[in-house]
Amino acid sequence: MSYTGEKPPERLNLARYCLSAKPAEKTALIVAGPDATERWSYGELEDTVLRLAQGLRRSSVEPGQRLFIRMGNSLDYALVFFAANAIGAVPIPASPMLTTSEVERLVHLSGARHIAWDGLLPLPRVEGAKVLSPDDIARMKRAPAGTYADTGADDPAYLIFTSGTSGTPKGVLHAQRAVWGRRPMYQGWYGISASDIVLHTGAFNWTYTLGTGLCDPFANSATSVVYTGDRNQDIWARLVMEHGVTIMASVPGLYRQMLRAGFNPAHSLRHGLTAGEALAAPILEAWRSQTGRELYEALGMSEISTYISSSPGVPVKPGSPGKPQPGRSVQVLADGQIGVHRSDPGLFLRYWGEEPAGDAWFATGDLGEIDDEGYLWYRGRADDLMNAGGFRVSPLEVEAVLLQHPTVADAGVREWRVSETASIIAAFIVPQPDAAANEQAILAFVRDRLAAYKCPKQIWFVHALPRTANGKLIRKALERP
Repeated sequence: MSYTGEKPPERLNLARYCLSAKPAEKTALIVAGPDATERWSYGELEDTVLRLAQGLRRSSVEPGQRLFIRMGNSLDYALVFFAANAIGAVPIPASPMLTTSEVERLVHLSGARHIAWDGLLPLPRVEGAKVLSPDDIARMKRAPAGTYADTGADDPAYLIFTSGTSGTPKGVLHAQRAVWGRRPMYQGWYGISASDIVLHTGAFNWTYTLGTGLCDPFANSATSVVYTGDRNQDIWARLVMEHGVTIMASVPGLYRQMLRAGFNPAHSLRHGLTAGEALAAPILEAWRSQTGRELYEALGMSEISTYISSSPGVPVKPGSPGKPQPGRSVQVLADGQIGVHRSDPGLFLRYWGEEPAGDAWFATGDLGEIDDEGYLWYRGRADDLMNAGGFRVSPLEVEAVLLQHPTVADAGVREWRVSETASIIAAFIVPQPDAAANEQAILAFVRDRLAAYKCPKQIWFVHALPRTANGKLIRKALERP
C-alpha cells in the first residue's frame, strides 16, 4: 500500500531540480505586467538565482536557517524563494495580506533570522532578525554566481504557515523531495510537455503559483506566464491570446468570474486546471459549453499539494476531483478521512515545533468516498461538517444544489447556532444580477433534490461571500446581513 512511483535520489535540491540542465536560450518565464512584459530565458533565470544565492551566503544566510519573505506580487518573491533554497536555507513564503503583528508572530514562531523585504509592505521591528532591503537584494543579484548546496532529499526545503483548523498558525515543513513528489501531477493532472506555455492566474506570493505555476513548468522545460497587474476579468483571455498559452491554472471562483465576463480563449488553449476548492457542477458545465475545452480538477492541501485529480488520461466525472495520481497510495480511513501513505515523497516532513508522526497514514482532515471506478468523492473538511438533528451534513453537498438554481450566483452554507442547545443549516446566497431571487422558491428547489435534514432552514441574501485573496470560501466568516 506504499508509494509505488519512482523514488527520489538520495541527494536532491529543489532549485537545482527546477532550473539546472535546461535549454539555456529557451524562454522559461514571461512576467506580464500592466505596462510591460519581461521574458527570462532558463540561462538568465538560473544565473540570477545563483547570483542571489551567493549574495545571501555573503549576508550570513546559512543552510537550515529560515528566511521570511515579506514581499508583494513581484518576480523578486520567486527569485528569493529559489535562491534561498539553492543554498540549503529554508524560505518561508508568506502572504502579503498578513498584518504586521501576524508577521512578527510568525517570525518568532519560525525562528527566522532574516526577512527579505520589498520596501513596500509594512514591516514590524523584530529583534534578532536582519532585514534584507530592496537595495540589498539588488546588490546580491550582482554577486558572482554561486553553486547549489548538496542537500539531501530529506533536508528541509521550505516552510508554509497555514491558519490551521483552530485558527492558530501551523507550520508545514517540506523536504527537498517535495519537488520530486510533484512528478505524479505532470501527467496525472497537467498532461504537460516541454512545448507547453502555462498561465497561472495567481500571484508569485501564493504557494499554488510557486508549485503549479513555476516549479512544475520549469521542471518540464516548459514556459510559465505570471501576471503582476490588477486582476480584472478581461485580462486572462488577452494573456492566453498574446502568449499562446496552452494550459491555464486557476481557482473555481475566478473561472466563474471569467465566464461571466464572456471568456473566449484563443485556439492555443488545450485545457484548464482548477484547485483550491471544490469545482461546482454549474461552473464545469458553463466552462465546457462556453469554451469547448475540458477543465481538470485536483484535490490537495498544504501538506502534500495535489494528489487526486482528473487529467487528459483520467476522464472528468462531474462532482469528483478525480483519482489518486499515478504512484500515490490513497485510501479512506476508518473515520471517513482521506489518508495518504507516509511513504509518498510529496508529503511534508512534520509540523513546525512537533515531532514527525510515526503512523503509516497521514489523515488529511478531508472526508471522502472512493467509488468502484476508483474516483474519489470529496465530502468536505471534517471540521466543516454540520450537525443537523444528529445527522452529519457536508456544506459542499448543499452548496452544489443551491448553485444549480438559476437565480443563485454564489452560495455558502454553514451551521448556524440559534440557541445554546440548537443549531440549523443556514445558506448565504448572492443572487444573479437583476434576478428576482425568492427564498421560498429556492428552498423548494433544494427540498426536491436533498433529504429534508440536509436542507437549509434559513436563507440570507448577501452582496458577496467572504473569500481569501485566492478565491477560497471562508465559511466561518459567513455572517447574517
